[in-house]
Amino acid sequence: MSVRVTLNCQVKPDQFQTLLPFLEDNLPNVRGFKGNMQVKVLFDEKNNEMFLDEEWLTVESHHAYLNFIEQNGILEELGSFLRAPPTIKYFNKVEI
Repeated sequence: MSVRVTLNCQVKPDQFQTLLPFLEDNLPNVRGFKGNMQVKVLFDEKNNEMFLDEEWLTVESHHAYLNFIEQNGILEELGSFLRAPPTIKYFNKVEI
């Protein structure tokens, strides 16, 4: 069983083009981190909103990743592109 993790981010005006190279450099690290199964990036240009749709083996594996990028400065660098910290939500798949 896996966990869907969503991150809703409000990007600062005119920062998305600057954010793209950062994402290109860092998404391989997310995808290669233990417990990550996938990451998709969606962007609403009209509202400067970025949505990250991620799948992780467990909530704990995502927390381990957040701790890792907090310690190495990547989280702070990501935050420099955003108007506020991302809203993170965790969803379990429901079999119906």
